[in-house]
Amino acid sequence: MTETQVTWLTPESHERLKGELDALIANRPVIAAEINERREEGDLKENGGYHAAREEQGQQEARIRQLQELLNNAKVGVAPTKSGVALPGSVVKVYYDGDETDTETFLIATREEGLGGSNLETYSPNSPLGGALINAKVGETREYTLPNGNIMKVTLVSAEPYHS
Repeated sequence: MTETQVTWLTPESHERLKGELDALIANRPVIAAEINERREEGDLKENGGYHAAREEQGQQEARIRQLQELLNNAKVGVAPTKSGVALPGSVVKVYYDGDETDTETFLIATREEGLGGSNLETYSPNSPLGGALINAKVGETREYTLPNGNIMKVTLVSAEPYHS
C-alpha cells in the first residue's frame, strides 16, 4: 500500500488546477466522438487517426486521475508571510558545503505550485534538499543525503515568501 502525500497549494494554484481538471472532464465527450469518428474510417490496424485519438484519450485520463488525487490530498493555504524561515511557498537562497560562492535560489513547493511561468527552479518539500531546509532559519546549516549516498551540507542565506 502506498502512502498518500499531502501537497501544499495556494488558493490560486488550487483554483488553476481545479479549472484544468474541469476542462479535461468537459472534453471527454469530444475525445470519445473523435475516436468513434476515426473508428468508422475502416481497418483499425492501419488507422493512425484512431490510434492517435486513443493515445490522446489515455494521456488525458492519466492527467485527470493525477489532478483528482492531487486535489483530493491537497492542503490549501496561503503562502508564508514571514521572511527568514524556509517554509513551503518560500523562495530560498542557499550555498553548499561551506562555499559561499556556490549559491542557488529556488522555490520550495510542488511542481504544480511552481508552474507559474517563472524561471525559478522548484524543489519539493518532500525532496531530500527541500525536506532538509523546512523550518531552517537564515544562517542555519543542514545536511541531506545525495542519491549516491554522500552527505551534502547546505546553508540558508535567505528565505522570502513567494509572490507569483
